[in-house]
Amino acid sequence: MLPDAPIGVFDSGIGGLTVLAALMKALPHERFMYLGDTARLPYGTKTAQTVIRYAEQAAEALVRHGVKCLVVACNTAASVGLDAVRARAGALPVIGVIEPGAQAACAATSSGHIAVIATEATVRGGAYQRAILERRADARVQQLATQMLVALAEEGLVDGPVARVVVNHYLGPLFAADPPDTLVLGCTHFPALAPTIREVVGPKINIVDSALTTAAAVRDQLLAAGIARTAGSQSVQFIATDGPERFARAGSRFLGRTIEARRVELIDL
Repeated sequence: MLPDAPIGVFDSGIGGLTVLAALMKALPHERFMYLGDTARLPYGTKTAQTVIRYAEQAAEALVRHGVKCLVVACNTAASVGLDAVRARAGALPVIGVIEPGAQAACAATSSGHIAVIATEATVRGGAYQRAILERRADARVQQLATQMLVALAEEGLVDGPVARVVVNHYLGPLFAADPPDTLVLGCTHFPALAPTIREVVGPKINIVDSALTTAAAVRDQLLAAGIARTAGSQSVQFIATDGPERFARAGSRFLGRTIEARRVELIDL
């Protein structure tokens, strides 16, 4: 693996662009290749077997492009498909968002009472609960499927009355009595809703976004393996499986910078 090879990042759609944004900030000299499987989103309502197959196919596409590292920037894919992706990736480093998020949650909590909001598939798989309990056996973990938040983020309805009503619908009861002191945003779409979530849960709750800790984990692994790119200009190549125009339009919000549709390569998995 050569340092100049790109870092491959994939997600079911555009939510993983929040992870890419953190990676770009943490690794200013790296080249990136981002694949959004927009033709088959959302992964969060699919069976584990289907998600594993999709994740393997996305990973294989990036491996064929010669990446030096794979980042599974989809909580659902990481929760059920990380081992399968690692098996397909061979010697390539593979980093998911679950482990760094669990580590950050355990570091943030004082009481050990942690809530995780995620897609149906991530909650059903229980990966966050297992990862947190491995690090803190006395933790009390509550998981909540909040699928409608994905749709809000995709449509850009991240603040205002509609967003507040939906966020409060999910989180109001959870934080009404015996509230957790830490909330894990267990879907890469959810950081877009962080200000509204903060408004609902109040100022004292620790909110964990695994994008930042995932970026740190990737940086540490590349440096340890001696394949980090320490000089040169940063670059990003975008790949989607459907709708380059929509990918560019909605993805620009998640990445925090403009994506041009003509720069989005369309592929078939």
